[in-house]
Amino acid sequence: MPVLFSMRRTAFAAPAASGKVRRMTHYRPSADLETHDVANQPPPFEDVNLFEADLALKTALERNGAAAHATRLFQLGARCGSAEVAEWARQANNHPPQLKSFDRYGHRIDEVEFHPAYHQLMDLGLSAGYASIAWTEEQGGHVAHAAMVYLIAGTEPGVGCPMTMTYAATPALRREPELAKEWAPRITAGAYDPRFIPATEKKAATMGMAMTEKQGGSDVRANTTRAEPIGADVYELIGHKWFCSAPMCDAFLTLARTEAGLTCFLVPRWRPDGSRNAFHIMRLKDKLGDRANASSEIEYHRAFAQRVGPEGAGIKTIIDMVHHTRLDCVAGSAGGMRAALANAAWHADHRSAFQRKLIDQPAMQVVLADLALETEAATALAFRLARAFDRAGADETEAAFMRLATPIAKYWVCKRQPGVVYEALECHGGAGFVEEGPMPRLFRQSPLNAIWEGSGNVIALDILRAVGRKPDSLDAVRAEIRAARGANARLDRHIARLDDWFRPGELSEATARFFAEDMALALQAAALCDSAPDAVFDGFCGARLDPANKSLTFGAIAADIDRRAIIDRARPQ
Repeated sequence: MPVLFSMRRTAFAAPAASGKVRRMTHYRPSADLETHDVANQPPPFEDVNLFEADLALKTALERNGAAAHATRLFQLGARCGSAEVAEWARQANNHPPQLKSFDRYGHRIDEVEFHPAYHQLMDLGLSAGYASIAWTEEQGGHVAHAAMVYLIAGTEPGVGCPMTMTYAATPALRREPELAKEWAPRITAGAYDPRFIPATEKKAATMGMAMTEKQGGSDVRANTTRAEPIGADVYELIGHKWFCSAPMCDAFLTLARTEAGLTCFLVPRWRPDGSRNAFHIMRLKDKLGDRANASSEIEYHRAFAQRVGPEGAGIKTIIDMVHHTRLDCVAGSAGGMRAALANAAWHADHRSAFQRKLIDQPAMQVVLADLALETEAATALAFRLARAFDRAGADETEAAFMRLATPIAKYWVCKRQPGVVYEALECHGGAGFVEEGPMPRLFRQSPLNAIWEGSGNVIALDILRAVGRKPDSLDAVRAEIRAARGANARLDRHIARLDDWFRPGELSEATARFFAEDMALALQAAALCDSAPDAVFDGFCGARLDPANKSLTFGAIAADIDRRAIIDRARPQ
């Protein structure tokens, strides 16, 4: 594919934000110093097209019905891999958002101030179609969306949160057609408007969600926020939310209690009369990662709200948003793994020790090959899942597969990310531990997706519920796995062992995590069987599915794998 534009002078419009960040890699730094020459250092991993350089991503796009979107993703990959965007990511993390509760005169404003780089990153993703492509394209929209999540996650994952919520709000809004008619065009506009003004005056809008409260956490049925009717389908909310990410979104889907029970509401930041809604930001969270994004604690002081879906059906209504957000958790974790692996492989390919490049040394090869197996397996499963989202509306089997495969993939892939990123960081040695490079940022971010939209036990229990209540979902997942029988003897034995789970007394809350792991590994192998070269597929089966070869750490593989072929596929092309 030809290069469509210069990476330093792109065709993307400059974002609508002041104080543009333009500094990139330092120009011609001195290598000939008085005390020593700077040598044996890798060049910056910048100005690399992250889409074009990723064979697993391109394969996943083609195999899952979204090849028509390759040009758009090629363009986004070039921007995400540019030195300029790398600088935006650095700046957005080094200058975290600041809460402005009041203006200089004492008026309450409840605004969050971001560095301009944050707005530039938001514009990059939303203008590319991150929140819109799944709903505006007839074919492969969710797969293309997952690819955008994957690419942004490897660049600056913090901005992915508000973009993901904006994407995921569309199916929930559709449960209230009049609200969808008003808001869906705004959140699928394929643009970014950072101004804090009523959404009716903006060219595009973003949508957030606020469910968690202090006393309940993941148990939203314990929520106490109440809703009092003030008109037809119009309410005022009184209560709090302990986690409300991206509080500068234009509106939020939230849960509150009516007389009928827990109900879903849309809370705009501005009331219909143009005044500020009583959406009070109490403080911003000081977080381990996700530094560029603002996460907050909020209170509703009789905040104007519109009902979404029937009263008492709040969880059923908002679960559509949650389900789509979980897809992004999977795709984002796969993208985070890929970013870590690509940086590690780049470093090993350009640095020598003991008279050999690191990438040519057997001990490093085993580590990189193991990380590559894990990363491509995560990628293959994420995009197979996205294909199910694309086809679920017209194919009952795909819809059934999606219901169970989503929590399985979310549980496993997100849990694997921190280990992959850590091992990739260690491949850099001490250079991976300093803040000037991307590895600390990727590492701090790596636990988030396993927590967002349900941590491990919550997801494992969701898997049990799906198995118990939706037998067609279990049938669809097992059929997907069994279709790969005969391709690898280790996989065949693993599939046979899965039957043991369905004996009386085997599957319970106490064993739910083990079951999730077994099913996830089988789904990953099935996805690789359909998309990966033999070296990767057979290597994964040998390293992950044979009990005699399993290790507790990356890079300790007893199975015989084709290290060079696996690394050559995984290294940035």
